[in-house]
Amino acid sequence: MNHKAKTKWYMYLTGTLLLLQAAVFLVFRGESYFQIHDNLDLFMGHYEMLKKAGIWFAHGVDAPIMHGLSRDLFGSEFNFYNLFYICLPGFWAYLAGYAAKIAIGIISFILLAKDVYKERYENYKPLIVVIAAAFGMIPVFPTYGIAFTSVPLIIFILRKLYFADTLKERLPWYVAVFCYPFVSYFSYHGFFILAYMCVAVIILWIRDKKFPKSTFASIVILSIGYVLFEYRLFGAMLGSDTVTIRTTMDHGDLSFGQAMATAFSEFINASFHSEDSHTYIVLGVVLIALVVINASHIKAGKAKEILTDPINLVMLWIIFNVLIFGLYQFAPFRHLFEMIVPPLTGFEFARTAYFNTFLWYAELLLVCTRMYDLGKKKYRMLANAIVTLAVLVVMFVPQVYNDFYYTCYNQAYKVIKQKDTSTVNYNEFYSAELFEKIKEDIGYNGEWSATFGMHPAILNYNGIASVDGYLGMYAQEYKDKWQKVIEPAFPGSPSLASYFMGWGARVNLISASDENTYAPLRVMDPEDKRLICNMDELKSLDCKYIFARFEISNASDIGLSLVGTYTDQNSPYTIYVYEV
Repeated sequence: MNHKAKTKWYMYLTGTLLLLQAAVFLVFRGESYFQIHDNLDLFMGHYEMLKKAGIWFAHGVDAPIMHGLSRDLFGSEFNFYNLFYICLPGFWAYLAGYAAKIAIGIISFILLAKDVYKERYENYKPLIVVIAAAFGMIPVFPTYGIAFTSVPLIIFILRKLYFADTLKERLPWYVAVFCYPFVSYFSYHGFFILAYMCVAVIILWIRDKKFPKSTFASIVILSIGYVLFEYRLFGAMLGSDTVTIRTTMDHGDLSFGQAMATAFSEFINASFHSEDSHTYIVLGVVLIALVVINASHIKAGKAKEILTDPINLVMLWIIFNVLIFGLYQFAPFRHLFEMIVPPLTGFEFARTAYFNTFLWYAELLLVCTRMYDLGKKKYRMLANAIVTLAVLVVMFVPQVYNDFYYTCYNQAYKVIKQKDTSTVNYNEFYSAELFEKIKEDIGYNGEWSATFGMHPAILNYNGIASVDGYLGMYAQEYKDKWQKVIEPAFPGSPSLASYFMGWGARVNLISASDENTYAPLRVMDPEDKRLICNMDELKSLDCKYIFARFEISNASDIGLSLVGTYTDQNSPYTIYVYEV
């Protein structure tokens, strides 16, 4: 048994970590602490809204958000992650998506490694399995987590196509290429995958001295797949002449030096949606290995091998991605791109950095297999220790979307301190029972409403039509309309005014005194409880109710009448419902 434990240590390690994650979420379930910012306050509310309105598969209809936006502006029904929300209750859909992200990451990473290493796979298996687990568990943007962790899968499929000898062998892989968008997302990864494939065609054509027909054909097939699987997105982007907020968003106007500093920061610390935990172990190991390996090439009189060493080539790809990330915020570079490809004005091509979540772990594997190849037990043990530390960092170090860590932390805090934390868990954030009670009491029947002191997603999730909301692409005309609603508060809230004018994705009533009144805190008690807005403009949007988390101090002055005050033992909220 001891010998088996020693030889299968990597299976016990990864199995234990995965079971621990499953146990924590299955024990706490709705009391789990999932990231709220750009997560529960965004797509989760949208998906539950689509389900409650019965419009997941509908066409030519408006969704009950921001006074009626086209259903096409929301997720495709032909997406693996979204299917969970179509078929399962909200919390279980979130958990299924979380598990699927991990599973797809592990499987796709192992498939690619097996294809690359072939007969050497068994020798490297401990490294591959542990790094695959780390990659699968990286705490990236949950809604598109599967798109992140499926990147090795498309590389695996394209390799199979490239090395296939006959059309018969290629056919199933062409089908796989076509279906790949089912687990991907065009705006985050698809556009760039196609761009990288175009570059690959040129490189292979030069290297092999013949045109790579299968790779070129796969570009066409994958493009068709993205268009069909995400037909709503392409219809909204290319099939409409509506001017959207993407054209007026402030994407940054850094100097060239500042842009390069931003690129360097991204190299060291991956940004928000793609925070992949590489900073703590992977970065240092890879950089040290680069110095040692390239020095050995020079010492051996084989400096030319520096240009072809896979570790260097992957690093160049990583550097290219972060350079684009930085240059995107350098206006002359961004405007040149938008001039060349006008339909992509406002498109965030800085998302090249999203591919580094895979590349860093691929780089770690290349380094550690090189250590195995040295043939000495001490280097093998060191490589094992490195990958073990890497997977433990992913699991236990706090990162933006590390739901496992924050669930453990908050639950432990409650036990140790015998009091609640300042943030709220999944059930508390949406407080479904409380809002059902409110809807029943006021006889709610689809009237347009707004929030003050909380995220509009809470209304969306609970089946209440909202004139406010959170969405990254909608008509500029509505942004201009909403500006008129909240403009009276601008003098007292300069930072919130700048935030809305420069971005505009968050459409909500703002504080009278520059306070964040939608933060998902257990206690919402701003110093200034006035609502400053243009009530005539708000009424013109047919808004009947305002759901507030605190009593509006000037309610009678602006013509609001209190309908009722509502609490629930399972909710931290006290909700004040006003009629406009």
